[in-house]
Amino acid sequence: MKRMKAAGAAGMTAESRKDSSTRERILMLLKTGGRMNAGDIASELELTEMAIRRHMYTLESEGSVNVISVRQAMGRPLHAYELTAQADELFPKNYHLLALDLLGELADDPDTAALIDRMFEGRKKKLLERYEPRMAGKSLEQKVSELAAIQNAGGYMTEVKTKSDGSYMLFEYNCPIAQVAGKYQQACGCELSLFKSLLDVPVERTECLAKGGGKCSYHIG
Repeated sequence: MKRMKAAGAAGMTAESRKDSSTRERILMLLKTGGRMNAGDIASELELTEMAIRRHMYTLESEGSVNVISVRQAMGRPLHAYELTAQADELFPKNYHLLALDLLGELADDPDTAALIDRMFEGRKKKLLERYEPRMAGKSLEQKVSELAAIQNAGGYMTEVKTKSDGSYMLFEYNCPIAQVAGKYQQACGCELSLFKSLLDVPVERTECLAKGGGKCSYHIG
């Protein structure tokens, strides 16, 4: 699972790695078994209920689980745990394979191949409509900062640097659609066109992840 695996980075203590592994197993149990109470989880993992509740407190604070009150026929309600919608992002996704398969179907048919360009152009128009209001009334510096925030929210790991001549460099260290962009360069072309429209100044791509670069680099202004 993505976030849990990231927690195994160098520098973690043996105890913190053990805790991370336990929480990963808890999330997997909830994914495969659905809603469970602390006693059920403790039994499955051969841990104490106190230990499970400690882990659940951490997972709840991270937004990965919800605590649910389940009514019983008799006695007090039982507290149980279930995954949040946010936790679903911790598990593997193969959206890029579906996208590639669908685009491949269009590309293989001479009657539909031209639709690929229209699809990417349509996506660019939708993004422009979504983000253009956020640029209204802003200076170029503010627009570049806003664009970086938009891209960061989309998972692009963006950084902005100001050059001595007053222009800007925008770097993207991650591409969430890298597998698609590597095969369909229309994705990169539409991103560049989107940036030009949002910033309303010249924008040049000087490096591209999809073409083997270490990052996507844009010179702005």
